[in-house]
Amino acid sequence: MKSTIAALTATIALTLPAYAAGDAENGEKEFRKCKSCHMIESADETIVKGGRTGPNLYGVAGRTAGSQEDFKYSDLMTAAGEKGLEWNEEDFIGYVQEPTDWLKEYTGEDGRAKMTYKVRKEEDAADLWAYLSSLGADS
Repeated sequence: MKSTIAALTATIALTLPAYAAGDAENGEKEFRKCKSCHMIESADETIVKGGRTGPNLYGVAGRTAGSQEDFKYSDLMTAAGEKGLEWNEEDFIGYVQEPTDWLKEYTGEDGRAKMTYKVRKEEDAADLWAYLSSLGADS
């Protein structure tokens, strides 16, 4: 019995980081800083009416970088997509904290990202990811 409890406790402890990734509620609040450039719109509804300087972030989780229709991406972002970048939590967090540097490292190319805003805290970036990934077609 003790070994069963110990095994169960170990299993729970190992799975906790997967659930502690981000706070979608806080991410929704953090997105207020992003909406001057980005909107969140599905085919059926406007979730957050925002700017059009940046691409629509609805369904960004799992999307190939630089692939949102009707948006002109930087050469670096287009190159990242061509190299196979599909947005996941780790890459999103790195990108939003240092857009140009992160894309240069990912692609191995020189240039500039269009996004100049930087999310200062990793926790805020994780919260943004939790929020955005809750709003996609697969959510």
